[in-house]
Amino acid sequence: MSFNNSQRTEPGTEEELAQKEQLNKKIKEQKILVDELSNLKKNRRVYTQQPNSNIFFLTDKGETLSSCKKDLDNMRKEYQDI
Repeated sequence: MSFNNSQRTEPGTEEELAQKEQLNKKIKEQKILVDELSNLKKNRRVYTQQPNSNIFFLTDKGETLSSCKKDLDNMRKEYQDI
């Protein structure tokens, strides 16, 4: 009986792949968020949701955009490290 080991992977490889896919999905979502914020008209209001709550607060569009860009850069760096 012959057993083919070509489909076997090293331990942790599948976990890393799943983590990479999940991070890639978050990066795509963050890119969309940055694009949406960038294309808003100047007079539009921006609200942020408080963590673990259904409460939203009015925020500055510029600050929110720069925060989202920082998050996107951090996610990209983390993705490259994996």
